[in-house]
Amino acid sequence: MSTKELEGKKALVTGATSGIGRAIAVKLAQAGATVYLTGRRAELGKETVALIEQAGGTGHFIVSDVANLDEVRKLAQEVGEVDVLVNNAGIFPFAPTPEQSVEAYEQVFDVNVRAAYFLTAALAPAMVAKKKGSIVNVSSIAAVIGTPVGSVYNASKAAMDALTRSWAVEFGAAGVRANSVAPGPIATEMAVTSVGEMFDEIINGVPLGRAGEPEEIAEAVLFLASDRAGYVTGAVLTADGGYVAT
Repeated sequence: MSTKELEGKKALVTGATSGIGRAIAVKLAQAGATVYLTGRRAELGKETVALIEQAGGTGHFIVSDVANLDEVRKLAQEVGEVDVLVNNAGIFPFAPTPEQSVEAYEQVFDVNVRAAYFLTAALAPAMVAKKKGSIVNVSSIAAVIGTPVGSVYNASKAAMDALTRSWAVEFGAAGVRANSVAPGPIATEMAVTSVGEMFDEIINGVPLGRAGEPEEIAEAVLFLASDRAGYVTGAVLTADGGYVAT
């Protein structure tokens, strides 16, 4: 299998300044894609581009806060047609339901769901016109498990999987595929910091006995983005070390 299976392709990855998003951007670039990546933090975005270039790829960073719908529309216009869209940007402030603020609730859905929805709405028509394209939503096993302080985040990820199925049906006749990757506990700085001591407890419930690495999620995204997954659409690819199997 050629390591340049995305040669000549153009990809957009949101939330690519660190963690899983950064790993995805680097992986797609290594596979030959010209990668446009976004996030709010310019310095970290430049670091991702540097990593892409060190790996022999081509990357372009655009500062964008996808919580702002005007910036989502501007981003779509600036990037233009893409072959691969990875909706990865996500936030996860946790709170028990009675303590959940309306502001934080809206912010989670603005970033995790609305941004992906309207970015896809803007970019999918060009994919449909050329009868080829791949949309990959980065979901979470949180979509299918209950947690005491994650109700809003979990609901947002369940919404992403619902969008995946809807888009697979809506765009499938035009040859455009839509899939989700649902990571389990991944060893990113943000995840470990946000979850704290609970992270170790979660790892104890993983059959493989360890946290996943961002690069392992990136490999799953690359598979779904590539022609190797040509007959895969509407699927949720769980990458969790077996967590939801227990």
